[in-house]
Formats: sequence, C-alpha cells, structure tokens
Amino acid sequence: MSASVLLRRTVRGATALRGGRPVRLTPYQLFGTLFWLVMTLAYWRVPLCCDAGQHAAVVERLRADLLRPAHPMADLPGEGSPYYGPYAVAQGVLARLTGLSGWGVLKLAGPVHLLVLLTGLGRFVRTLTPRPWAPVTALLFMTLLWGTARIPWSGHLGLLPMTTNLGYPSALAIGLTLWAWAWTATRAREDAPAVRFVGPSGLGGRPGYAGLGALYGLILLTHSVTAASALIGAVAIVASGQHGWRRAVVARWALAVAVCGAVAVAWPYYDVLALVGDSGMDGMHRRLYEEMFAGSWLALLGVPALWVRARRSVSDPLVLMFLLECPLVAYGWVSGHHTYAMALWAVLVPPQCALAVELAAPRPWRRARKVLGGAAAAGACAGFVTVHAGAVVPRSVDPVGFAQPARWPAYDWAARHIGPGEVVITDGYLAGHSIAGYGPNLAAPVRPDPALDERERGRRAADVRAYLTPGSTRAGRAAVVRRYHVRWLLLTRRHRVPEEAVVVAWSRETGEVLARVGGDVPVITR
Repeated sequence: MSASVLLRRTVRGATALRGGRPVRLTPYQLFGTLFWLVMTLAYWRVPLCCDAGQHAAVVERLRADLLRPAHPMADLPGEGSPYYGPYAVAQGVLARLTGLSGWGVLKLAGPVHLLVLLTGLGRFVRTLTPRPWAPVTALLFMTLLWGTARIPWSGHLGLLPMTTNLGYPSALAIGLTLWAWAWTATRAREDAPAVRFVGPSGLGGRPGYAGLGALYGLILLTHSVTAASALIGAVAIVASGQHGWRRAVVARWALAVAVCGAVAVAWPYYDVLALVGDSGMDGMHRRLYEEMFAGSWLALLGVPALWVRARRSVSDPLVLMFLLECPLVAYGWVSGHHTYAMALWAVLVPPQCALAVELAAPRPWRRARKVLGGAAAAGACAGFVTVHAGAVVPRSVDPVGFAQPARWPAYDWAARHIGPGEVVITDGYLAGHSIAGYGPNLAAPVRPDPALDERERGRRAADVRAYLTPGSTRAGRAAVVRRYHVRWLLLTRRHRVPEEAVVVAWSRETGEVLARVGGDVPVITR
C-alpha cells in the first residue's frame, strides 16, 4: 500500500474522530460574523448619545425599583409609561444582578441586538430563496441602500445610524420582527402543502402558532410602531402563502392572534391599548417625513426587482408586504401621526430583499439583470461614500473627511455630585437628553411620555423657561425650586448662575456649570 493512500486514509480517519464531516460556513455566516465584529467595534467606539439617555434612565429606574419604577425623567410615578416593557424589565433585572449602570447595559445591548437582527435577516431571506448569497446581498443593501442624506434616527438600519441606535429597544424589535416573519412564512407554507416549501422548518402544531403569537405580543410591548409594521408584514406573508382557507388553518392563525393579544393586554406595567391614538410623540417625528425621500431614495433601485416578482405572482410575499406597508407610512403623514415615519424600514425591506434575491441568481446573467446589478452596485457605493463610510472609517485614518457619527459629551462629571432621583434644571439640549440616564430627574422632561400629561409637561417647561429668564426674580426662582423640589442647575454659557446658587463643578469640554441651589456647598474647581 502506497504512502499516499495511507495519508489519505489517515486524514479521513482524523476527520471521523473529530465528529464526521468538517463544518463549512455558509457565505452569510462568514460575512455576517465579520459584519457583527466590525459594527460592534464601531458601536463601542462612539459615545452613547441621542435617545440613549432616555433608555439608560429607564434601566436606572427599574434598577432602583423593579416593581414600581418612577417616571424615566421626572420626579413622578412611572405607572403607564410604555418604556417599561418586558425587555426593559429584563434589562433592569440584569442591572440589579450585575451592578451595571443604565449606560453599561445599553453598551452590552448593542451587540446582542445586532446578533438578533443579523440572524433574523438570514432566516427571513432563507424563506424567500435557497440561493446562498442572497442573505449576504440583502445585508449589503439593507445597510447601504437608503439615501444620500444623513438621518441617524431610531428605526433606520443604515451603517451610520447603527453606530448610535443599536442599543435601542427598536433595534431589538426589528430583529425580532425579521425572526417572526421567517417563522410566519414557515407556518404559512406548511399550511399550503401544494406549494413547494423553501426555507428552514421549525416547531409546528398549535404550540408553534401560540409561540408565534407570543413573539408578536413581545414585539408589541417592546416597540409599538415596529409592532404595527410586524403585524402588517405577517398579514402579507400569510395571505401570500394560502390557496384556500381551511377551517383548521383559520383556527391555528386565530390562536396566534389570541395569544398575541393576551400577552399584550396582560402586561401589568402599562396599558397597551391606551397607546392607540396617542399623539405625544408625533411632533418630534415630523422631520422624518420632510427628509424621507432624501434619506431613502436609493432603496427605489429594488422596485424593478419587485416588479419582476409581481409579474411572476401577484401574491408574492415581498410584493404584498410592500403594498401593505406603504399605506401605514402614508397614513402617518395624512393623519398627522408622524410617529409612523419610523415604520419606513418595513417599506424598504421588500425592495431591498427582492433586489438581493434577484442579484444572487447564478450566472450567466441576462442584460437586464446586469444593468440592475450595476445600478445596485453604484447605489451602494453612493450610499457608503455620502453617508455611511464614517461608521467604519475612524477620523484618525480617514483620508477624505467622511461624515462621522455624533460624539456627545459624557456627564459623569456632573452626575457624581447629584444623588439618585434629585431634580435638575438644565438649559442644554445634550444635557437634557443625557443627565437622566445617570439617575437624576429633570424638572421638565424633554421627551413626551404617556405617563406624564402633555399639558403638565408644558407647564413644567414654561416654569423652567421663566426660571432661566434673565429678568426672573429671586422669589420667582425660589417658587419654582419649591414646586419641583429642584436641587441642581446644569447650565450652559448662555445663562448666568443665579446669585443664590453655589457652583460645584464645571466641564472643560463643554463649559457647562453644575450649581447647587441653596445650602452651604463648597466650591469645587476643575
């Protein structure tokens, strides 16, 4: 027997001892892992900003009192606040067990949310096609084919927004939605045996439908706007997979709907039905409609791929999803409920995924597909260069000057002097959105919350403006301090420190001053 034969047999035997055939990564597992590593580092290198202070404050309130948390930003009860969903409570439990701060929990949440998002996207695309490169191209288009305007908002899945919003509950809700859609597609196609099933199988029978309903209920309690998109997408997927409704099929989907409703209604921290018609958040989201086209027009490159799918079958799931999600976003504009602009991602996912599936087809390509592929490549490059490159190219090695993620200052220098729950008056936009994440409260919360009536929030904001007015009297300021139990002032250079306040600390980075209202507090210089 030759040495080469012995060598080959030895290699095969060694493989067998390791447990059989060697594991081979799919293209998506390889590139998805690399993407997770790169974006995790990108998320960690950027200071938490924007809405992160609100979500860190939620964790801080739950860490202080898990059963009866206070309002996230005010010295008031938090009963009825939709921020206290099941996922937030789980984060509060983690904070209590580990001693992590709200900011620390958010830093850890980003990679976890990204993992759920990536695995959900891969699972969903696999229900559309067995082509192994389709999930890779879907990830490319989902993160780059948005627009050429920088809109780092919650619910935007571009590379640059991910550096700031991966830790938000909305990011987790979108990832869970992709998982729910994949699971829904599995159930729908198993209900239609005449249709060739494509994609992964899963838990069947009544427990599977009940679990699916519970998942949609969890999404609803985590982020209600995302849940609206999730449920509309589910309707599209179920409708596309059914060719004749049998009684057993209707009963199973009715079970899923019933479980979804039961999970949502049974949640004790707030009434999910009270959110219907709430308009408190609408004003701050109007900008999303005004900049919607500039921030999403590159995704229109996927419309021809949707058209091709529609010609093959009018009941294609991506086609139906696109046709049903568009009216939701349009309703938000027509009705004035501008919060529904956050559902834009669900409108863009169908053309992005349709384009990915079309361009993952094996070669040779026809001329039309080559043109479409060239346009998609040009669009992805345009999106990367104009908006998203700064997410993964640090300024220190940037030869061009790409737009970088927002870098907000930290306020730990001030928070170390302020006791948990103590009330602060601030005139700074950044401080107003951040300081509550360290444990203090604001006399006038900067964000709407159903737990605080908007008229009361308006009165508080008016009192703070009166306090900060240059012509305010000492007696008038004292009345505001007593009314809201104010103990601290966190002021920018725009306002002078009142004569009765004592400066405790200041920031060299921003020039802001922390002052104690009343009491004999020694001056601290930094």
